[in-house]
Amino acid sequence: MSTVHELNRERQWLCARRISGRRHDLGLTQWDVVERLVALGVAATNRTLSSMEHGQGIDVGRLPELAIALDCTVTYLLGLTTDPKRWTPDSMSVAVTVDVTAPLATACEHASWILGPEVPDLRAPAFDPPDITAAPTGASRRA
Repeated sequence: MSTVHELNRERQWLCARRISGRRHDLGLTQWDVVERLVALGVAATNRTLSSMEHGQGIDVGRLPELAIALDCTVTYLLGLTTDPKRWTPDSMSVAVTVDVTAPLATACEHASWILGPEVPDLRAPAFDPPDITAAPTGASRRA
């Protein structure tokens, strides 16, 4: 059985391979992905992306924008599904089953108990990513 450290390292390498593989599948250079990230407001360089593709410096905070730039889901980048467009994990992709909605459901139940049945839905609304296929105005490609 893997230790927690080994499992985290395996997941980090899987994410790194997914980032690199998806970029290659789309026929994008590292610079292309960096330009897309910058258009989304994420400070990035070729060095940053190269580090992520080699399993170093993968910043969880950048995964949503990275997924948009690579036209896939965060679920795919994390290795929880084999389909780049699928948000829900594949049934057999997670070694340890964790219900990530349980804390939210529990919080909603507690809020309902305290505040009554008119508690707003705390789950995030559907996300509509911006169009990153067009270059931003004034963008230039460095040589």
